[in-house]
Amino acid sequence: MSTEVAEPSLPRLNAPAPAFTAPSTHGPISLSQFKGKWVILFSHPADFTPVCTTEFVEFAKRQDELAAKNVQLIGLSIDSVYSHIAWVRSIEHHFKVAIKFPLIADLDMKVAHAYGMIHPGAASTATVRCVFVIDPDQNVRAMVYYPMTNGRSIDEIVRVVDALQTHVAKQVATPANWKPGEKVIVPPPATLADAKARETAGYEYTEWYFCKKGV
Repeated sequence: MSTEVAEPSLPRLNAPAPAFTAPSTHGPISLSQFKGKWVILFSHPADFTPVCTTEFVEFAKRQDELAAKNVQLIGLSIDSVYSHIAWVRSIEHHFKVAIKFPLIADLDMKVAHAYGMIHPGAASTATVRCVFVIDPDQNVRAMVYYPMTNGRSIDEIVRVVDALQTHVAKQVATPANWKPGEKVIVPPPATLADAKARETAGYEYTEWYFCKKGV
């Protein structure tokens, strides 16, 4: 009999995000109800843990900013709704922030398995720190996995959303460390004639394949 542990199946970039319906602190929710919005689906290892608490405090501080960008936050862990409710109330009491977004209670691990959030090498009964950015058409546009021991940079998650939204709106790419308001990268030309034309096209020109512009 084989004793090998099955590897988690992972969603793929630009492929449809796995559909789900699950209980949450806002009642039953489905991914489909957020069609037309950007979604940040993120998992945490467990309620009432210190690193996770710091992350939820920071997400709560940015939730209105994200809502203004048409972004819906959804948290998840393999804890009960009652545990989530108690933890959210504790955070609100001790850190004076309100958690306005839903937390999925994934006791049966269906959502966690669909998104590859269970990594046996880290823990067999807890979700690792995953972040999935899902676009308004419900395709996965970005995903990041963090170890259980280290909290996420919420600034970076917001930056990735800004970069993706700029790409979709302007059909451009963004350079390393890009922030809103900075210049973006123009897609490279596909013909010799277009490459030559780049020299006088009015871009910030470095080489035919590397040009920037403002947005």
